[in-house]
Amino acid sequence: MNIQKLLTIILVFSLSMSVSIFAQEVASEIEVENHRILEGKSFTVLVEGDGPDVVLIAGLATPRAVWRPLRETLSQTHRVHSVQIRGFGDAPKSNGDSDMLLNDIVLELADYIDDEITIHERTAPSIIGHSLGGLSAMMIAARHPSAVSRVMVVDSLPFFGLLFGPTMTADAMKPQAEFLRNSMASQPKGQVNERGLRVQSISEAGREQVKNWSKTADPKVMAQLFYEVATTDIRDELPAIKAPIMMLYPIDESVMSAARITNIYENAYSNAKTATLIPIKDSRHFIMIDQSEIFNRQVLRFLSK
Repeated sequence: MNIQKLLTIILVFSLSMSVSIFAQEVASEIEVENHRILEGKSFTVLVEGDGPDVVLIAGLATPRAVWRPLRETLSQTHRVHSVQIRGFGDAPKSNGDSDMLLNDIVLELADYIDDEITIHERTAPSIIGHSLGGLSAMMIAARHPSAVSRVMVVDSLPFFGLLFGPTMTADAMKPQAEFLRNSMASQPKGQVNERGLRVQSISEAGREQVKNWSKTADPKVMAQLFYEVATTDIRDELPAIKAPIMMLYPIDESVMSAARITNIYENAYSNAKTATLIPIKDSRHFIMIDQSEIFNRQVLRFLSK
């Protein structure tokens, strides 16, 4: 398999009685005007507004700033929890030392939801996740069903290896993904894969924004999460998700035909009985940048159901 092709494609789709993990790891809570910043082990959370709870999870190498226009809208009617993985806008802390970072994040997110939302007798939140965030949201919904009322997945797959064909397996992905993890971890901070940027956004301005975010990401954290995302297959867990799923995926005929793209996503989500797949035309991976108005309308539709 071509190494550069693998890197380019994977970069496209790039949280009881005892005290919980999140509660144990809270270092500080900062009150700033009408919002709070909560600090946990694997991520920080910006909490804004009041109303029904919505959790936003950004993708690989992406800070919470990716949600800024949406946050400004939603915080007028909802309590918005914007998750920022450590290393993607905050200091990495222990993230760079874990070899099971994705599972740690999912568990800590579930604990966060319990501690900050459901334990206070609030309705389970809606979760919106992009790329890595979408995969995390599905893992929470499958493994901690009481923590989620509904899920919006923005351009993510339950197994990214399907981009290379329907017979690809997680084990077959591991050698190439491990090679790339080691290569990425050794790169200096600020180095960006220019070829991979082409499929992130349909506009030059969008690609520049993604590039600037990527420059701030910690290489070691990014490399480890890249490896885990590339080798994680949760297709067998999809039937356990009882919450409704709205899944948005991009259509850009200059990258791949609409029929081929749709076939990949429909096959990937064939086990997800609660999923509704919605194509967004003239967009690439960062749908919220390329088609912001359409994206915001879909979010409001998702939350109104």
